[in-house]
Amino acid sequence: MSAALDLWRFDAIGTTWEIVTAAPLATAVRDDIRATIDAFDRAWSRFRPDSLVSDLSRSGSTPAPADAGAMLDAFEALADATGGAVNPLVGASLDALGYDAAYTLRDRGVRAAPAEWRDLLTWHDGVLALASPAIIDVGALGKGRLVDLVLDVVAAAVPGDAVVDAGGDLAVRGGPHRIGLEHPFDPRRAIGVWEVQDAALCASATNRRSWPSATGGTLHHVLDARTGRPVRTYAATWAVAADAMTADAVATALFFDGGPRLASEWGVEWVRMTTDGRVEWSPGCRAELFVAVEGGTRTAPSSRPNSLEQ
Repeated sequence: MSAALDLWRFDAIGTTWEIVTAAPLATAVRDDIRATIDAFDRAWSRFRPDSLVSDLSRSGSTPAPADAGAMLDAFEALADATGGAVNPLVGASLDALGYDAAYTLRDRGVRAAPAEWRDLLTWHDGVLALASPAIIDVGALGKGRLVDLVLDVVAAAVPGDAVVDAGGDLAVRGGPHRIGLEHPFDPRRAIGVWEVQDAALCASATNRRSWPSATGGTLHHVLDARTGRPVRTYAATWAVAADAMTADAVATALFFDGGPRLASEWGVEWVRMTTDGRVEWSPGCRAELFVAVEGGTRTAPSSRPNSLEQ
């Protein structure tokens, strides 16, 4: 970006947003952005009693949001790639572990998501329907989808470079921009830097939303829907794609064995870090990674400054 930048920072949907543009956003544009975020939240947030998905869990059917087809079609691909580990009806599983609408963080036990979710949840002819009570959670790709929607508003309003960053899930118009990959065990450090141009970078990590288990240890929000238990093999994932919803979806899939194959099919570059500190990446990945080779394995360093360079 040029030296003259406008930064707008605000909080929405439980995270801090940063929108950087070459020219200031008019008040009306900012209002449009807030309205876009609120409309998405009113449709898809399981944390709001007045949301469409909350109403759906009680009523069984509702007019489908405009995003329903693209998002739920992507969930089908995620489910196929991960052997059912990713599932949009995982909401009750998250609730049971304490990541619920009241944010109690009170562990009430493990609950697997319904494996037959495609028989229970349908989306066609403008109607979203559930055959039996369940709770939709679109966290696997929803924030990425919303980042894309906000960037569309920004791009229509101001010329030049722009970055829309929703708590680390970001989309870039123009560039290039160098983005630090936050170390999942120490947010003051990075495991590398990724240069992003006219693309999106999304990340997921098990340390971002974690809380104590009733039986000891730590719980977090990245679940294997087949068991209802948090994943334990990978600590963090990053993916770069043409749009943020795709990058977000692949970042979720990378916590499971089928993730790299799906990324390859979709043409997405990726990096992931195991819970014991090993770093893996896709063939041809253009991220600059700060890794050391030790006995044939690649491990992230214990120190390296975290940075966001523009």
